[in-house]
Amino acid sequence: MLSSWVRILRIRFLISSVIAVTVGLSISWWNSEQIDILYAIMTMSGVVCLHASVDLLNDYWDFKRGIDTQTKRTKMSGGTGVLPEGLLQPNQVYRAGIGFLIIGSLIGSYFVIIDGIIIGAILTFAVISIYFYSTKIVDSGLAEVFVAIKGTMIVLGTYFIQTLEINFTTIMGGIFIGALSSLVLFITSFPDFDADKSKGRKTLVISVGKQKASIVFWIFPISIYLILIYGIVYELFPIYCIISLTMFPLIIKSGLLLKQNFNDINKLVPAMSYVITFSRITGVLFVIGFLLNF
Repeated sequence: MLSSWVRILRIRFLISSVIAVTVGLSISWWNSEQIDILYAIMTMSGVVCLHASVDLLNDYWDFKRGIDTQTKRTKMSGGTGVLPEGLLQPNQVYRAGIGFLIIGSLIGSYFVIIDGIIIGAILTFAVISIYFYSTKIVDSGLAEVFVAIKGTMIVLGTYFIQTLEINFTTIMGGIFIGALSSLVLFITSFPDFDADKSKGRKTLVISVGKQKASIVFWIFPISIYLILIYGIVYELFPIYCIISLTMFPLIIKSGLLLKQNFNDINKLVPAMSYVITFSRITGVLFVIGFLLNF
């Protein structure tokens, strides 16, 4: 039972939210040289709970709609397989998803009370979008946009809780992190193309087709690096953040593999793995860039 819950929580994907919170904290430290540790722990806990909620509810709705029973599951895509394999009951997963949503909302509500309307707006967006992500948002083709906004909001919210302000550095840093997460969602939707399409989902890959999507792929790393270079040139980010560029060969390799194998699920696995590694390590290097400035 425990192993099933660990599996369905998809720990490796929760790391993206951990990195996003850490970016907000590192920017706060870079600007003010101080961090409220208790608030940082509470923020991290709340964000991870909200992320766990959206993943659990996504597994629930994908199973109920018959998507996960039609996908060919890989290590990077196709759901966790916990519900199709009967390891947990759908109502258990749904209740857990709502439970994490409530816990995350309660933690966020504390900051709404002490910090005001900006955190309230971020929390409201999070709760509504999390609940409707697996139905309305994905079906409308806005999943990648949602994930990019989510990453941005996490960075903004984390920084605001620490400093009670928002600046252009946090906005650009948030977009940088959001784009990294959106890239992961984009490439992992390739293997689920047929199953998603048959059940009414409308991912970006479905909207443009897999062949064109293999070209659209390059928009993500180009945007990510343009944001990084812009931030460094205009001193929004410290010069040390340039170390994030060291992952450039990995994303090139992934893009080339995708172009050659967008119709072959098995050969897509290395490309997806490279993108996930690229996203996580680039995010960590971005954080290190701020911390090296001391």
